[in-house]
Amino acid sequence: MSYHQPNVIVLIGATASGKTELAIEIAEYFKTHIHNIDSRQIYKYMDIGTAKPSKNQQKKIKHFLIDIELPINPINVKQFQEIAKKSVQKEINQNYLPFLVGGSGLYMNSIIKGFFIPDVPPQNYLREQLEELSQDERWELLKSCDPISTKKINFADHIRTIRALEVFYVTGKPTSAQKVQNPPEWRILELGLDRDDLKERILFRTKNMFLSGLVEETENLISQFGSALPILKTIGYREASDVINNHLTIDKAIELTTTKTIQFAKRQKTWFRNKNNPIWLNNKNLLKDAIIRIESFLG
Repeated sequence: MSYHQPNVIVLIGATASGKTELAIEIAEYFKTHIHNIDSRQIYKYMDIGTAKPSKNQQKKIKHFLIDIELPINPINVKQFQEIAKKSVQKEINQNYLPFLVGGSGLYMNSIIKGFFIPDVPPQNYLREQLEELSQDERWELLKSCDPISTKKINFADHIRTIRALEVFYVTGKPTSAQKVQNPPEWRILELGLDRDDLKERILFRTKNMFLSGLVEETENLISQFGSALPILKTIGYREASDVINNHLTIDKAIELTTTKTIQFAKRQKTWFRNKNNPIWLNNKNLLKDAIIRIESFLG
């Protein structure tokens, strides 16, 4: 009895590159569903600031891995990996074509490359101590206990720096020594979106987020979960919080959010070029190119 590896389609790309719209068109054509691989869209009540697919878009095509937890209950990569793999396997068992879409490189690769992630819960007391240090001091600590990670983490990324230190202090082993790959037995086609006009798209989307009620959404999150909610440090929500506290004007918040998002998108693009090897779609006719690539892959 021959064994056929399940086919899985992946669409990756930087934030604001238009993944949601294109993914819906692809899913409609192939009569399948979408698995959202995003580190923020998994949380309820965070719709505008995460550019979550609208209710109408979700009615048009079923989306999985959205609104699965409250913002006050953080889901780490390890937990998301387990949830997502079960969801994809369920689609395979029901003879659908699994379609994974997202811009969170670490979350996506935890699924399609299957690396093991240490299941270390947040250590609040340790984090408070590390937060009191400068990034230079944290970086020197990381260099002494996990030099390999300093080659993989951007110096300015204090969140991943703290997480790497946290894992080391809890397990006694560097993060780099714990990431063992065990890829799933899937045939995977990776497609990529790389827009020439990404900066303009980011500016347009950021303006639209604030006009559509990002500040009000942030106020709602604060009223429900408190202003100390860690996820409010996310780009957009942090600036909206500053507007609420009269530290920023709306125009300045839009400007800062745009700048930070462009910087974030640049890091995403670097990640995908270094960690993944997608087929970059032709921007002149994205849908047509995607359909041709997928049909050829499926044979």
